[in-house]
Amino acid sequence: MEAIMRVASKKGVVIFSKSSCCMCYAVKILFHELGVNPLIHELDQDPEGREMEKALMRMGCNTPVPSVFINGEFVGSTNEVMSLHLGGTFRIAMDKVMKLASQKAVVIFSKSTCCMSHAIKSLFYDLGVSPAIYELDEESRGREMEKALQRLGCNPTVPAVFIGGKLVSSTNTIMSLHLSGALIPMLKEAGAIWL
Repeated sequence: MEAIMRVASKKGVVIFSKSSCCMCYAVKILFHELGVNPLIHELDQDPEGREMEKALMRMGCNTPVPSVFINGEFVGSTNEVMSLHLGGTFRIAMDKVMKLASQKAVVIFSKSTCCMSHAIKSLFYDLGVSPAIYELDEESRGREMEKALQRLGCNPTVPAVFIGGKLVSSTNTIMSLHLSGALIPMLKEAGAIWL
């Protein structure tokens, strides 16, 4: 059981699988289509795979593969994962991003250690804008939110700037808008500045 928990805590989403299992394949595809890059642990390619399979069964997995862990917690196998997906639970991070993005005229998703994020925040402050800033490296669901931003097309994921609830994009787009004179009218229209 200790080996299972050690692997399950290595990444936000961990799937214990077998390379020959069609249900495992379906679950892996689902997560990839959701924009998640899970850690896949193939039990049939691990010398301790048999023992790990038995440990998963002792944990209550009727069928030990696929077994999905999210944030170190056992979620279930194929049926449970599909039920969660169909019930919309996997959309929580995306919904949170969109809700936060619409709560203020300018919203910046950032990382406290990112120099480009710092430059963008400084630009908005210099323009007299008081943006809402969400530091993903300080948010409890920051990694999930970052993946949601990636699914929205943010590459790189930070800084991600929303103006008037709409994704404008990252550093290059913001700087281009500013240099062309289009940023200030956009900010006025969103109600971020009044001058």
